Amino acid sequence: MPSDREPLEAIVLVGGQGTRLRPLTLSAPKPLLPTAGVPFLAHLLARAAASGVTHVVLATCYKASMFSEVFGDGSAFGLSMSYVTEDEPLDTAGGIRNAAKALRGSNPADPVVVLNCDILSGHDLSAQLDLHVKTDAAVTLHLVPVEDPSRFGCVPTDDAGHVTAFLEKTPDPVTNRINAGCYVFRRDVIDTIPAGRRVSVERETFPGLIEDGRLVMGYHESAYWLDVGTPQAFVRGSCDLVLGLLPAPALPSRPAAGRLLLDGATVADGAEVTGGTTVGVGASVADGAVVSGSVLFDDASVGAGAIVRDSILGRGAVVEAGAIVVDAVIGDGAVIGSGNELTSGIRVWPGTRLEPTSVRFSADT
Repeated sequence: MPSDREPLEAIVLVGGQGTRLRPLTLSAPKPLLPTAGVPFLAHLLARAAASGVTHVVLATCYKASMFSEVFGDGSAFGLSMSYVTEDEPLDTAGGIRNAAKALRGSNPADPVVVLNCDILSGHDLSAQLDLHVKTDAAVTLHLVPVEDPSRFGCVPTDDAGHVTAFLEKTPDPVTNRINAGCYVFRRDVIDTIPAGRRVSVERETFPGLIEDGRLVMGYHESAYWLDVGTPQAFVRGSCDLVLGLLPAPALPSRPAAGRLLLDGATVADGAEVTGGTTVGVGASVADGAVVSGSVLFDDASVGAGAIVRDSILGRGAVVEAGAIVVDAVIGDGAVIGSGNELTSGIRVWPGTRLEPTSVRFSADT
């Protein structure tokens, strides 16, 4: 990046409560959940640093103190890091405005990167920054095509790439491109966001800029992109990182045979662990067990002959011999007794004990 734009700064929005990922987020914020062996946020920070970011401001709210305990001054990523806490949730733009008081640059034209902590993305942030500077845009948004844009608000652009509107969810979207959760702001544009109240970027800030005649650019790229806000997507993202489907500089070690085993993890010779599964520190998989496409947090265990697919086992969770867990979330310290079969999105709260049985559970039971 040109020297007159150094240091490059970023704001990362990490204040949400992660309700879609409960019960995992009862004990830790979503950005701190183990994802391919490290806190999810570590993947964003490593990619930001690789793109030239030198100073990051974390916009915190829920369980705010945990972030500094985990990331400290950011030096492990080659970054300097500041923390700003919202006393009350301020939504996306309100959170950006609140965090901006910790930015260090004073040039009104300086680019400031803003990242949504729900997103795994392999897009070229440097190219997005270059477009932003070249066009002298007020804001430049990463836009990504999706198969079903009716599930999202969509963002149409004209032939020059100028964003023309922000449309709510509709069964007949005019484009398949949506807001991908990475923005580059001019520093002085952030200062125009009202302070001290809830403000949405999509419903207020961006439409207001367009109405005022300011240039809002769309940076189009179709590299790997995933919103990890649901348990199914969270598992998919972790497995994709292990399988090498997107760059992952924060991985703690090199995966092998489609799996990632952390320090102290044990997998019996007769067990099958595949599909990008991560086996956490001190976790274990016994003989004859089959674990595929899943995330086992530290000290979780899977008993002999048990089956775990497309699922999350929280810290210290136990799946006893012969139990079946498919597309499920098992909270910290929960025990799934032999004979239980859990499927179809069921969530088991921390500390729950399901005694040995022949009953099948699903999210509909």
